[in-house]
Amino acid sequence: MNRLISKYNVAGPRYTSYPTVPHWDIENFNTNEWAERLKVKFNATNSLEGLSIYIHLPFCESLCTFCGCHKRITKRHEVELPYIEAILNEWQMYINLFETTPIIQELHLGGGTPTFFSPENLKYLIDGIFSQSIISKNAELSFEGHPNNTTYKHLKTLRDLGFSRVSFGVQDYDSTVQKAINRIQPFDKVVQVTLWARQLGYTSVSHDIIYGLPFQNLETIKKTIKLTSILNPDRISFYSYAHVPWLKGNGQRGFDENNLPKNEEKRNLYEKGKELFIQNGYVEIGMDHFAKPTDKLYDAWKNNMLHRNFMGYSASKTTVMIGLGASSIGDTEDSFSQNEKNIEEYMTLVDHGKFPICKGHIHSQKDLVIRQAILDIICHFTTHLSEVYSYIPKDKILSRLEGMINDELLVIKNDTLKVTEKGKTFVRNICMAFDEYLQNDKPEKPLFSMTI
Repeated sequence: MNRLISKYNVAGPRYTSYPTVPHWDIENFNTNEWAERLKVKFNATNSLEGLSIYIHLPFCESLCTFCGCHKRITKRHEVELPYIEAILNEWQMYINLFETTPIIQELHLGGGTPTFFSPENLKYLIDGIFSQSIISKNAELSFEGHPNNTTYKHLKTLRDLGFSRVSFGVQDYDSTVQKAINRIQPFDKVVQVTLWARQLGYTSVSHDIIYGLPFQNLETIKKTIKLTSILNPDRISFYSYAHVPWLKGNGQRGFDENNLPKNEEKRNLYEKGKELFIQNGYVEIGMDHFAKPTDKLYDAWKNNMLHRNFMGYSASKTTVMIGLGASSIGDTEDSFSQNEKNIEEYMTLVDHGKFPICKGHIHSQKDLVIRQAILDIICHFTTHLSEVYSYIPKDKILSRLEGMINDELLVIKNDTLKVTEKGKTFVRNICMAFDEYLQNDKPEKPLFSMTI
């Protein structure tokens, strides 16, 4: 395995989208065409499956040095209400675009730190979204909570609004690691918010843990997972730390890079974590995710309904996903759009009645076929290749995959690719073989984190 890690540990995408954002065709993106595509997809699917909404709430009171998200560090909470007003005004533009009332199937509050906002302001935001929508009877409403500032009132307010899933950012319990990443996260705080969530009736409580952080080793990972097992969350996201300081500025240079576990050492952290999670009754779902057999994510995986989008893995899929807030990304299945990342510019555009979109991508038919193949591989570890061969010659695909076939990471039989158990570690590398943009345009500067 160490030989394979050395061979395949290269920079590569996480494939929450295809094409990946750096390879979007920005020059030929047209907001009017995007709006027309959105209307067509909405009209065709709203009554059947509804839509998903991702709302980006970018504010944090302090900077965690591992973070790669779009955020604004501030302790000034007077920023809350103007930003919420901008989101509601942006939502109104979508309401004006649609011909019928949208049905919300999924809504997620991400960040930043959503619980930076007061419970009252979060209620104002959600009430504003819901007031012009129909909420599906089986809608999944979720949010990301920081254990240090998530209060009982936050949890109760959102539960009363219909939220049933919460994800708490734990990352690591070791004091040395916490100091290095500027995330002092007492176990008692996580205990408190987890118990509150369960008492209030949240049906899925998730903990986010990161491996590959500075000063982590097998003993610190075992300690973190031992404490996590006490609380028995329904889901665990066990993310690889993405060290991309060239993209995220000085935030990820809060420690010496020599303090980071690398290559085999880093992968051993994941393998030990996986071993312990499975011992505690979790099932590995897709890439870097684990779920109890009682959780919806497990059901989706078991029934081949698992989906992956800009929010990560999801138990449900809608054709239309609306992104609200600065930097949010929307998806109409055949096009992507991303909002302006700068908060002030985002708010100014909305104030002038303009969709605050700064870039996007219109999919070709080839994009759609390859996107589906990558989705199949990263969600279900298998895909049919016959349609792919219509756009990428068979000999070219087989040439790209030859080394992985020889290394027993995958098998191809009757034009069906299946990832082996050994190959699951390298699923991002397998997907890269289908990524025509990456294959044809090798970047001179690094764009992605390492795959292992």
